[in-house]
Amino acid sequence: MKFSIERGVLLKAVAQAQSVVERRNTIPILANVLIEAEDSDVQFRATDLDVEVVDKAPAQVERAGATTVSAVTLNEIVRKLPDGALVTLAEDSAAGRLSIQAGRSNFSLATLPKEDFPVMASSDYTTNFAAPAPVLRRLFDKSKFAISTEETRYYLNGVYMHVSQGEDGQVLRCVATDGHRLARIDADLPQGAEGMPGVIVPRKTVGELRKLLDDDDMQIAVSVSETKVRFATPDITLTSKVIDGTFPDYTRVIPQGNTRKMEVDAGDFAKAVDRVATVSSERSRAVKLALDADRLVLSVNAPDSGAAEEELAVAYDDERLEIGFNAKYLLEIASQVDRENAVFLFNSSGDPTLMREGSDTTAVYVVMPMRV
Repeated sequence: MKFSIERGVLLKAVAQAQSVVERRNTIPILANVLIEAEDSDVQFRATDLDVEVVDKAPAQVERAGATTVSAVTLNEIVRKLPDGALVTLAEDSAAGRLSIQAGRSNFSLATLPKEDFPVMASSDYTTNFAAPAPVLRRLFDKSKFAISTEETRYYLNGVYMHVSQGEDGQVLRCVATDGHRLARIDADLPQGAEGMPGVIVPRKTVGELRKLLDDDDMQIAVSVSETKVRFATPDITLTSKVIDGTFPDYTRVIPQGNTRKMEVDAGDFAKAVDRVATVSSERSRAVKLALDADRLVLSVNAPDSGAAEEELAVAYDDERLEIGFNAKYLLEIASQVDRENAVFLFNSSGDPTLMREGSDTTAVYVVMPMRV
């Protein structure tokens, strides 16, 4: 195998591959990237047995072939090569080495046989559809902050992507929750997604997927089965096992009868929460919201470190209410708001609070209160 490739193109492909590789693994081949050169393309494939990414890049292929080398080492080498360099990779199968040459730099890396590299079994996908990158980006970006990190409730360690009933018909919906806060984001249902089985997309896959979604004009081909999900652009294919578990009935958590409405500038609110939370103890990070006619007082009282208070002008015309929240949760939810105003709907100081972006009902957030 021998081919030449532009350094920038190679770096993009190798960086995507090495991010999938698990740093601490007991199977040496899983630390490697499989490089396959054929015709005028080179494929870089990496896997941790749960997630697989295949990145295709154009190259001048002199000799077709395939080999595997350390993904992290190759990424480090390419990253340190000068911009615009032409990189030549050539395999010496007899010596079990891959040489990397760019200008006056020469490297030689140990290889492992390509036959040992595990390729993820292809699944029979029951649902195939295409969705614009900005739509998927919004669905996953706005929900991923609420993914649980608790290993015991493994079925909450991802984003639940499924078809649901919205206000105006069926929608493609992403939901994430950790029991303390919840995000529910809707998008128009793409053609062909109607019968899609609901799947829990793991946290790592959500992180890797984000790298495919930066191009606003890109259409992402999505394929779903009961056990796997695949996202593909013309150059990159990301395949992942889904979490084998049942996502809880999140609709029971979303309050329906919250009538006390507060409207506030989302940016001002986030900054004020951040400021008063400075004095709170890290452990609880509790912020008290005291609501009265058109004013909100945010306060923190941490006996060991100090106290803080800030007043904001808000739109609120209900009876007085005092309620406490974890500052981190409030900040994360407020930072999701793209519109100017955040709308909070309260019931009482002990009930879950609902938050929306202005009049938009396609993004709904729920946060549990704290005792303060």
